[in-house]
Amino acid sequence: MPPRVYYTPESYLKQPFKLLRDMGRDLLASRELAWRLMIRDISAQYRQSFLGLTWAFLPPILMAAGFTLAGQAQVFSVGATDIPYPAYVMFGTSLWQTFTEAINGPVQAVTQAKPMLARVNFPREAIILAKVGEVFFNFAIKLILIVGLFIYFQIPVQWTVILTPVPLIHLVLLGTLAGTLLSPLGALYQDVSKGLASLLGLWLFITPVVYPVPTEGLFGLLVRFNPVTPLLVTLRELATSSVLTQAQEFWIVSILTWVGLFLTWVAFRIAMPYVIERVSS
Repeated sequence: MPPRVYYTPESYLKQPFKLLRDMGRDLLASRELAWRLMIRDISAQYRQSFLGLTWAFLPPILMAAGFTLAGQAQVFSVGATDIPYPAYVMFGTSLWQTFTEAINGPVQAVTQAKPMLARVNFPREAIILAKVGEVFFNFAIKLILIVGLFIYFQIPVQWTVILTPVPLIHLVLLGTLAGTLLSPLGALYQDVSKGLASLLGLWLFITPVVYPVPTEGLFGLLVRFNPVTPLLVTLRELATSSVLTQAQEFWIVSILTWVGLFLTWVAFRIAMPYVIERVSS
């Protein structure tokens, strides 16, 4: 018989140890459901698409083609890159696309699961974990493109490439943090999804996806204070040059990501009962 669940008006924050115990219990209990949700979502994502897996390759390729042509036409000056520019853009775009999927995933998942949340009692963490798994699955597909880039452009692989999963995981966790923080509001207001699309467009502009990190001016300051910058730059440098230019910034952002993820998880647990009450009323 499944354990009984009792709901009381008392705040979770008044019983922090019980809150932590319940969080750990639900995280472990959500593994099987998260796996099933991930398989369902991945199957639906590619079954209902005419181009299927091609969508994992098209955005980086199209963006690389556009910026390469713009550079050749001297529309803008990019500066020197460690690897050929088309490969630089496709690599960076693949990482940025992974980050944006990690942000959008929790918001979309909680919004789509509103009817189920109001009727079925299950660990809410399963919805988030399923989307995290989907993000890593999609990156595994993009990895085929990245490996092809290294082969086609004859980019030497450094031994530090074996360390690239570390910044990749932190990049996905940073996106998951932002998406989970917005997901309760996203379930209540459609403005969140619409505003997020605009915000990500601006965020891309100040992220060194298609250009090296600038060192001067106000724009360079914005890029350097962008939390995505050290994660993306470190991942790219581990794979291509093994010379890390933002190691200290990387660890600062990584530690803050883990702390912020835990606090966001707590806020998610506290907010979801109110969200469910609003959507079911």
